[in-house]
Formats: sequence, C-alpha cells, structure tokens
Amino acid sequence: MSAATALPKSPARVSSFCQQAWEQVFTKVERAVVFMDSACAESLHWACGGVSRLLQAGALNVKEFSSFESGEAKQPKAVFVVSTSLKGRTVDIIRDIVSLSNFQDCVVFTGVNHTLHLQAYNTPSSAETESSGQVVFEQFEEKLCQWMGNMNYTAEVHHAALFLAPILPHLFVTPAFSTLFPLMAEDLTQINSARPEKKKIAHLNDVDFFSLPSELQLEIRSLVSDLNILFEYLSVREECFAIGPMSKIIAGDLANYSQAKIRRKSAQNKAAIIFVDRTLDLTGAVGHHGDNLAEKILSILPKLRGHTNDVMVNMVELTSLHTNETSYNIIAPGCLAQPT
Repeated sequence: MSAATALPKSPARVSSFCQQAWEQVFTKVERAVVFMDSACAESLHWACGGVSRLLQAGALNVKEFSSFESGEAKQPKAVFVVSTSLKGRTVDIIRDIVSLSNFQDCVVFTGVNHTLHLQAYNTPSSAETESSGQVVFEQFEEKLCQWMGNMNYTAEVHHAALFLAPILPHLFVTPAFSTLFPLMAEDLTQINSARPEKKKIAHLNDVDFFSLPSELQLEIRSLVSDLNILFEYLSVREECFAIGPMSKIIAGDLANYSQAKIRRKSAQNKAAIIFVDRTLDLTGAVGHHGDNLAEKILSILPKLRGHTNDVMVNMVELTSLHTNETSYNIIAPGCLAQPT
C-alpha cells in the first residue's frame, strides 16, 4: 500500500517533525546503552544521520533489539526504542535483555500511543481510564522494575512518533508499516472463517474495518494515529481519496478518527492524501526496466541489512585493498542516505 500526499510548504517541516520526534530520544540516551528495532533504526538513518547522532547525544553503545543482546556490568542505564506496541514478542525481548543485564534505569520509547495500547490490551478507553493516567505505560514501568530486581529503580515509558523516514525533501516512507499489505482473495477466506454463514463477505470491497483481525485493526489504527500526529504538526485539514479495498478502509478510518475531526476544525492548511493499494499496479511496481539511474541502483545493489529502503554500496573499490571475501567486510558499506 502507498499513500501520496500534497502537503503545503511541507518538505522542511516534515524533516523538522522527524527531528523533533527523535529529540525526545536524544535527551534520554546520555550514558545509556540503546537497543533499537529495525524500523526505528531506518527512521533514524534517514532523519538524523544514523547511529552517530545517538553517540553524539552521549549514548555508550547502540545494539540490535534482540534477546541475544544485553548490557555490560558497568552499564546501569538502557534506552529501548521500538516501533511496535508493548505486547507479545516485544515484551519478551525487553524482559530478556533486562534480565541479562545490571540496569538500574530503563527508558522505553514506543511508536504506538497509549490509547492504542488500551485497545491492544482490550482495556476500555473511557474518560475515567484516561483521567487516571497512562495505565498501560505505568504497569509496564512496574514490570521493568521487577525485571531489574528492585522496585526503587527508575523506569519510564514514553510514546514517540518515530514512524517517518524522509528519503527526499518531497518523499518520505514509513518503515514501521513496511509489512502492511493490501487485502488479497486469500485474506477474505480467513476473514470469513470466523463469521457465521449468513454473514459471510462475498467481495473484498465489502470488507470493513471491524471485519479485520484485531492485529490488523491495531496496525491500521496505528498508521492513522501517526498520520494524524503529522497532520496536526503541519496544521493540515486533509481530504482523503482511496483506490482499492485496503486503502478505502484506511482512508475511512482516518476520516472518522475522533482526534482527526477535532484537528480539522482549527487546521490552517488544506491537503489531499491519496491511498493506493499497490496490488492494483503490481506490474509497474515489480518491473525492472532500467529507465533511470535510481531504478538501476535499487534493483541491482543488495539491500542494506535491516532496511527496506536503502542499499549497500561496496566501498572497497575506492581503497587499495584487493577485493576478496576477506576484505569485503573490512570496509563498512556506503548507502544512499549518506552519499558522501
């Protein structure tokens, strides 16, 4: 799925939006070990120059978000940066890392806001619940202290909109949603398997938001929430267009999103956003015609590890080293995000 937007005077502001979101992280990483998932790493890669920016902010080390990683004995602080909700596998990995380390201070940044965490945990999102604080985040802070082994240690959980990767001044992608794919005929069979015979859905065009599996609902609502945050920053009142069943669902959810309705009342600018199911133009999307240099680069060079939108450039050719299997990994690869 892709989305095309026409945002007023937006290039510099989208870039500043990304940098502002990452500033929340930078203020917390001093003397900390940072564990980051691939989607957030890709956003940082394009938005702020990558790992070097974290090190400049005082981070001791930056590691992969994996159960096989941990902090060293004399590293008491950890910062986790994840694009997913604090549930399931994400929680397991954080617990594994904390349990294997000697942390006394843990800070977690999640790309999913607290309201969506309430949905993920099937907690009523009532006014009473919200007024009592960020319940899910507070409960997770308690878990962090338990895993660290002392309830008096420090734990913080924050939401940060780290979903954008600005490729060019007029182009950005969303690595956190790289797996969000349009509905196919096979998906309709799965959706119908949980529905009574009289309520079977005959066509993909008839699928609505509430017919989807809960995990997919959460992913779509997370995308809608993130877009709303961006449009609020840009003070935009959008008009949505959709081509394809999945795009229709996303556009409809954005149009009916309660916080978006409030934003539109005071927005100063107008914009159009077009959602397109990429399966509708699959022939063009998978074609490798080599009509331009960018297409040749993206189709020929291998993907940068852990990334979906950048490639590896072999820099060994620029050195005096002989090119072989041993020397190939000595020099770090170049990439499109950092061409110089």
